[in-house]
Amino acid sequence: MAKVYNFSAGPAVLPHEVLATAQAELLDWHGSGMSVMEMSHRGKEFMEIIHEAEQDLRELLQVPAGYKVLFLQGGASQQFSMVPLNLAPADGVIDVLDTGHWSKLAIKEAKRYTNVNVVASSADRNYAYVPTPETWQRSPNAAYFHYTSNETIGGLQYSDIPQVGDTPLVCDMSSDFLSREFDVSKYGLIYAGAQKNIGPSGLVVLIVREDLLGHAQPQTPTMLNYQIHADADSMYNTPATYPIYISGLVFKWLKAKGGVKGMQARNDEKAGLLYHAIDSSDGFYYSHIDAPFRSRMNVVFRLKDESLEDLFLSEAKKNGLVQLKGHRSVGGMRASIYNAMPIEGVKSLVHFMLDFARQHG
Repeated sequence: MAKVYNFSAGPAVLPHEVLATAQAELLDWHGSGMSVMEMSHRGKEFMEIIHEAEQDLRELLQVPAGYKVLFLQGGASQQFSMVPLNLAPADGVIDVLDTGHWSKLAIKEAKRYTNVNVVASSADRNYAYVPTPETWQRSPNAAYFHYTSNETIGGLQYSDIPQVGDTPLVCDMSSDFLSREFDVSKYGLIYAGAQKNIGPSGLVVLIVREDLLGHAQPQTPTMLNYQIHADADSMYNTPATYPIYISGLVFKWLKAKGGVKGMQARNDEKAGLLYHAIDSSDGFYYSHIDAPFRSRMNVVFRLKDESLEDLFLSEAKKNGLVQLKGHRSVGGMRASIYNAMPIEGVKSLVHFMLDFARQHG
């Protein structure tokens, strides 16, 4: 089997140990004689899987009492509808911080269900920074404040937790969930698509403060009502059983690797190596993101001579470095270095980048 380092932004690389365990258990999970994909979602075997997954996640993030953990379908994009339908009245208003592609989509969808106040935007500089709180124009009666902690496409990350007083804080944490420590109690609701740092696509993990449940707009479809899923412990309908199983294995892998704290240290080291290679290349490579807001998950960069970009990608592939092409909306390069990307992969990429610059600079 060819050895490659997969820098895809999602679906993304999974830990080798997790894939090996899944392979070993594919046909027979723990002597049950069944694959997880074949199990009844209400059977004792799968109930054990989903309960362990929830408990491990709670331990990893130290989720306090008074919060529900939900395993839902539809991905993070469906949350752009579910959050306003459940947390905001149709005649109310929400505050949203606009920092890039996914923020814009959240704003566009929320406008279908409530009024949206964009408190600030960094579109004026192509989303190279996060507007400082002093510039925010907040609503006095917002139902919640929404932001995206990491813009996967643009390569921008907001490391601070917005201070919004008593207003419930909502975060799309899809592409940096479990990559660094944070205080769950500061949030009203957190959601994250699985296919970055959690597991396979088809699943979204949601952590919601219980007092925010039960306020859905009257027209909210049953399947989009958080209260319905919370009352049924994520089992109202058939959940995404196999993605939940893989996610549970990832949670156990994280615990064995020192938890979120240990993973944060590794991620800081990986990002430091890669950004150093970019910044020390005498302009051969560059990042347009202001240094304090550069993502530790999705390192977006360009070559000064853009005519070399196709060659860069083809030569990288020959060296076992794949999925480095930037999103079609922005171009350039994007190295996604999520939790499961080993530091050896980043070192291999850095070595290739330095060698490529020497040959073509």
